[in-house]
Amino acid sequence: MTDAIWMARAIKLAAKGRYTTEPNPAVGCVIVKNGEIVGEGWHQQAGTPHAEIHALNMAGANASGATAYVTLEPCAHYGRTPPCAEALVKAGVARVVAAMVDPNPKVAGKGLKILEDAGIKAESGLLEADARALNPGFLKKMETGLPYVRVKLAASIDGRTALNNGQSKWITGPEARSDVQRLRAMSGAIITGAGTVLADEPSLNVRLNQFPEPYPLEQVRQPLRVVLDRRQRLGSDNGFFQVPTPAWVVSNHQDHRTFPDHVETLRLPEEGFLTALLKKLPVNSVLIEAGAKLAGAFIAEGLVDELVLYQAPVVMGDQSRGLLALPVFSEMAQAPRFSIKDVRQVGDDIRLTLEVSCLPA
Repeated sequence: MTDAIWMARAIKLAAKGRYTTEPNPAVGCVIVKNGEIVGEGWHQQAGTPHAEIHALNMAGANASGATAYVTLEPCAHYGRTPPCAEALVKAGVARVVAAMVDPNPKVAGKGLKILEDAGIKAESGLLEADARALNPGFLKKMETGLPYVRVKLAASIDGRTALNNGQSKWITGPEARSDVQRLRAMSGAIITGAGTVLADEPSLNVRLNQFPEPYPLEQVRQPLRVVLDRRQRLGSDNGFFQVPTPAWVVSNHQDHRTFPDHVETLRLPEEGFLTALLKKLPVNSVLIEAGAKLAGAFIAEGLVDELVLYQAPVVMGDQSRGLLALPVFSEMAQAPRFSIKDVRQVGDDIRLTLEVSCLPA
């Protein structure tokens, strides 16, 4: 039971990196000796010391003979930082408890083996489900080659996203719009369509002045902004491109337009266009903020893992625009189904978080 308490502390520490570590996983570490914490830390940003190193630096000589609790198997390879497994061996810890084995093929049990070969007792599996929940994007990318995909939607209680004339500002309240900044910060990339950019000129970056929780905002990583423009309708003077954070413009034709230096163009084949895009993105997690057609296309192609729906207490009527554009179904068995992961009130609105439970073949 005591092990679970210390691991729960490590998981709580790991969560502090959820807006900053992409494309690395969020990891926490707690070092305990004689029933007391002598060192702890979390991974803060890719390219900086890992959680174990922060904890070892805090523990100093007290790490010798101690137990280290870490939410992910200590790394075993040289990247931008040296292997944490070797650092733990050098520090003389007596035991390492990992919540889960690292799915990264460069590690995948090798870190635990380094520890065991050095005579350190190493084990894994404690609070594994909680540890996996920290890093759905990292795990999916390592296990499938595709990022974790969320679709964000805002609708009335009758499932409408805009009036018939296209007006949609604002369906939801300021608290919900602030909460969206959290979703953006959790994402390595945000995908939208040319229609949305033409209509709204969205920034699609994290609005730090609207961030809904206390956090060192200077550490928040801005996501890659991706706009799908198959018909090449967007001009370089659109406000979307004036935001100075990196952006991609993706189409299925040769693109001769000129954009600012922070904007790249990408050409993909029409067949398997959305899957090819997801494979190209150098990120673990993606947020779809788009209209009904593009959001529906990701769902229809079975590429969505999670749907976040902000539902406002307003009725807009059957002439207003619908939530998702999907194929015509002739049987209920064909309709995608979701399981409810979380429901909570955000201001005057309800936020539903749903996981995909069944997609038609």
